[in-house]
Formats: sequence, C-alpha cells, structure tokens
Amino acid sequence: MFRFFETLVNPYPPGTPETPPRGLGAFILHFSRPVLPLLIVMSLLTALVSAVEVLFFSYMGELVDWLAAAEREGFFAEYGWRLAGMAALVVIGLPLLTLLQSLITHQSIFGNYPMIGRWLAHRHMLGQSMAFYQDEFAGRVSQKVMQTALAIRETVMKLMDLLVYVIVYFAGAMLLMGSAEPWLMLPLVAWLVGYIAIMKVFVPRLRQVSMEQADARARMTGRIVDSYSNIQTIKLFADTQREQHYARDAMEGFMATVHRQMRLATKLTVSLTLLNSLLLAGVAAIAIGAWYLEAVSLGVIAVAIALVMRIRFMSNWILWEVAGLFENIGTVQDGINTIAREPEVKDPPDAKALEVSRGEIRFDALRFGYARPDGEAQRVFDGMSLTIAPGEKVGVIGRSGAGKSTLANLLLRFYDLEGGRILIDDQDIAGVSQASLRQQIGMVTQDTSLLHRSLRDNIRYGSPHASEAQVLEAVRRAHADSFIDDLVDVQGRRGLDAHVGERGVKLSGGQRQRIAIARVLLKNAPILVLDEATSALDSEVEAAIQEQLYALMEGKTVIAIAHRLSTIAMLDRLVVIDEGRIVETGTHQELLDMNGLYAALWRRQSGGFLGVDINGEPVVTPADAPSA
Repeated sequence: MFRFFETLVNPYPPGTPETPPRGLGAFILHFSRPVLPLLIVMSLLTALVSAVEVLFFSYMGELVDWLAAAEREGFFAEYGWRLAGMAALVVIGLPLLTLLQSLITHQSIFGNYPMIGRWLAHRHMLGQSMAFYQDEFAGRVSQKVMQTALAIRETVMKLMDLLVYVIVYFAGAMLLMGSAEPWLMLPLVAWLVGYIAIMKVFVPRLRQVSMEQADARARMTGRIVDSYSNIQTIKLFADTQREQHYARDAMEGFMATVHRQMRLATKLTVSLTLLNSLLLAGVAAIAIGAWYLEAVSLGVIAVAIALVMRIRFMSNWILWEVAGLFENIGTVQDGINTIAREPEVKDPPDAKALEVSRGEIRFDALRFGYARPDGEAQRVFDGMSLTIAPGEKVGVIGRSGAGKSTLANLLLRFYDLEGGRILIDDQDIAGVSQASLRQQIGMVTQDTSLLHRSLRDNIRYGSPHASEAQVLEAVRRAHADSFIDDLVDVQGRRGLDAHVGERGVKLSGGQRQRIAIARVLLKNAPILVLDEATSALDSEVEAAIQEQLYALMEGKTVIAIAHRLSTIAMLDRLVVIDEGRIVETGTHQELLDMNGLYAALWRRQSGGFLGVDINGEPVVTPADAPSA
C-alpha cells in the first residue's frame, strides 16, 4: 500500500530542463505540475475531514439537548440509531478519510514534491555558464536549490490548508451559530475584522524580514563553505582570526534579521491572544444572555463555546501558518533570483551534433572581452584569426593575460563570442550542441579539480563505459599506478576505490595532474587541448608522461599551452600571442632564426613573467620571464 502511493509521482521528471519563469506564481507552478492533481485530491480530502469535524460539533450540541430532554428509560430506543451513526462516523468514517488523506499527503506528495524541485533546479544549474559560477558561491547556489525546493512545497501546502480550514471552519461556525441565534454571529464578524487587521499589520513585515533572512542565511552559508573550500590557504597564511571575523560578520547580519523576526512574533502573539480572549468573552456573554431569555438551548451554548475554543486555537495556528507562508514565499522569491536565470551560453533550437572527421580548427576574426560589473568589457581579442590544420600540433605562448587560456575556453564554448566565428571542420561551434562539442575535445588544465568520488569514477569521466582493463591501461600510461595502490581513504577503501576528497585535496598537485591525464587518455578525443598539462609534475615523471602524450597526439589536432618552452618546442608550429594578437608564428627553429620575442624567451627563460620595456618592446628578465 505504501509503495503504491509512494510511486504515484516520479520525483525525477524526464525531458530537457527549461529555465523557470521569473514570476512567483509561474515559478511555483513550474515545479508543481507533476503533483498538481494530487494536491487537488489532498485539498478535497482535507475539506471532507474538516467538514466531519464541524459536523461533530453540531452532533455534540444535539446530544446535549437530547440528554437534557429525554427520559433515561426510553433514551436508547429513541436516539440509539443516531448515536450508532455518529459512532460509525467517528470510529470508521473519519479514520478512513484521515488514512487516505495521510497517504496522499505523506507518501505521494511530501517527499516527492521537493525532490522534483531539486531535480529540475539542479539540472538547470548544471547548464549554467562558467561566468555564472565565477560570480556565485558554490555553497550559496546549493543552499538556494535545496531551500527553495522545500519552500515551494511549504508555500503550496500551507496555502491550500489555510484556504480549506478557513472556509470550512469559519463558514461552519457562522452557519451553526447563525441558525441558532443570529446575534452569536456578531462576535465572529468583529473577530474576523480584527484578525484581518492584525494580518495586514504583521504579515507584510514578517514577509520582508523573512526575505532578508533567507538572503542573509545564504550569504552566511556561502562564507562558511568558502572558508572550508579554501582551508589550505587559510592555514598557509595562519589567518583563522580573519576568517572568524569574516564568518561572524555574516552571522551577525543573520542574527539581526532573527531578532527583528522574534520581536514581531512577540507582538503578534500578544495581539492575537487579546483578540481571541475578546471573542471567547463576547460569544459566552451573548450565548448566556440568549439562554437566560430562553432564546437558545443548552446544546447551542455547548456548540458555540466549543467552536469558539476551536477557532481560538486554530487562529493561532492559522496566523503562524500565514506568517510561515510568507516566510516561504520570501525564500522562493529569493531563490528565483538565482535559479530562474537564463544560461548565458545556450544551444540553438536546431543544434546538431558536432562531427569531427579531419580536425581542422579555424579561429576567424575573434572579438571577445570579459564582462565587468561596471558594464564595460575587458577586451581580450579584437579580430584575431588563426587556422590549425587537421592533425597539426600547435603550441601557444604568451605572457599572463595575453589570451592563451581564453582561446581554449572559447574553443570549448564556455563563453560566447562578441564577433567572429570558431569552426571545426567548417562547422560553426555556436550552431552545434555544447555536449557534442566537448565530447570531441580532450583537455588537461593547469588547475586540475577532481570530484569527491572514487579514483575510478574520476578517471571514467573520460569514458563512462570504459572497461576495467581500459581504466588500468590509462592509469599505467599516465604513470599514476605508482601511487594509486597506496591510497586509503577514511572509510578504508583502497586503490581505485579510494575517494579523493573535495576537489581532490587528498592528492598532491602532481597526482591530480596524472589522474587528469589518465582521464584524457581514456577519452581519446580527436582534438586535444593541453593547458599546462605537465606543470605540476617533477621532471622525471614529466619526461615519462611526455612519451605517452606524444603517442596520444598521433592523429589528433593539438593545442598546447605551456610554461616550459622545452615541452612544446618540438611541435609542428608555435604561435606567440601578446595582448590578444598573434605577434610571431613558425616552428621552433624558424622562431629562433627570427631573433624576436620567442628567441629572447628561449635564451632567457627563468620561470618568471613576460614583460615589456619602457619603450614598449618585449623583454625578458629574471623577474619578467615567460608564462603560459
């Protein structure tokens, strides 16, 4: 039975994820469609349960009148069937209704509903561009995804519960009291006016402070996660005190919203208690007066007092549910700003899969600059062109900021161009799907980041369906077998089963680099991009791996960015970039014969940074040496 209701909703809806709409109602509906029919059923069942409870109050009033008027000897003969009907409704009808309502609410909706939100939002976030994640804390984004999904569920379910209870209970109370004595409706109407006034005063304030609190909570979480993610830097500079102040500043901002919220809560509680007390006193006074004038029976008084007590307790619940409702609405609205953002880099509607038959790459009149908060662009390329022939191995050289890594990022379409084109085998990469583009390119970066999973899973990222033998061969060729067998994680998992920690922190830089190389070896894509692929390796390991990289390059188009010129000197062609322009190109020997910038770098390379002299001419000194 439980399994049946748990599987009525698929918590992982299939299909291509869409950007959620930015309007509050449309945003909530976007994540609610799979459970909408069940939400309606849940509300109808809740209304039935509430109606039965109101009916009980009416029965209780009648029972008091029966007991007051009937003789003991003939009581059961006259009222027995009515009592049996009431008992059946209490013992059988209400539990069955409650069971069905609970199965729909807890088994079908409660767990599946927020998971639908998490699943859809997470898939959408995975499609966001690189620029999005450069401007956001990872912890802040994950917090928004998790808490927004829960807030959507709470918003919808609280709203539907409130509508049902307010309509059923208040309408029922008005009907029962008004049919017995119209004057009994007067305190209810006055109470409703006061109740609405309290809501109009406090709810908007609670909503505002809740929105501020959601943002403050996300900021606090982001700062804490940022500290944990960069714990090595913090310890390296022995500056935990500064991190404590940094986190405390966000915590104090969060606590300020908590204090404001709790002050409103105290004022709200006192105001509501006073209003409810006036309602109880008013109904009791009118009911007793009507009884004294023989206008109502004892049963009516019993029903009136019982309903007022019920409304009194429910009014506290309803008002806090309303406050909670707006708190969740504030959380949802805060989440919209992060989740409902269109990806900057999107596949066109008619995107096709990239097909690489030869491997020619053509950068045609590139224009690109990184956007800045002030609206200006940090110009990198302004009309640069470069053609790489099929199977050609090209080394890219230039000082820091010259545009070398940007060239690789544009080839992978992490960013869209402002002008110009990038073509692979005459196919504009802006017109193909991003997934198919990146499947055809293998890349090893200088800053290798691994997933907090097993080494096997990290290596298999290059080819998810690779066999164990293929994984082991890639490990051997990357010379990673020398350390993998000795790895053990905190769970006792060894070798390829050992988990590497967040971003691979349990491995050294050189070890992470070898895992990344093994991953690319396993991928075996027709285009290879090496961005400082061996920068973290010692000379002995680098020399051993270079042999494998040279073998991997066979038959592939290669773009290699390297700090040590000796590692790319034997490539087919070298391209020197400076300030977004190609200033020299040729083979290693041709560039030496030119006796230009590359020749100066080759003679004077000493591990520093590339610079220019006071006349604007490129120079290299021990403090100004080449960089990739």
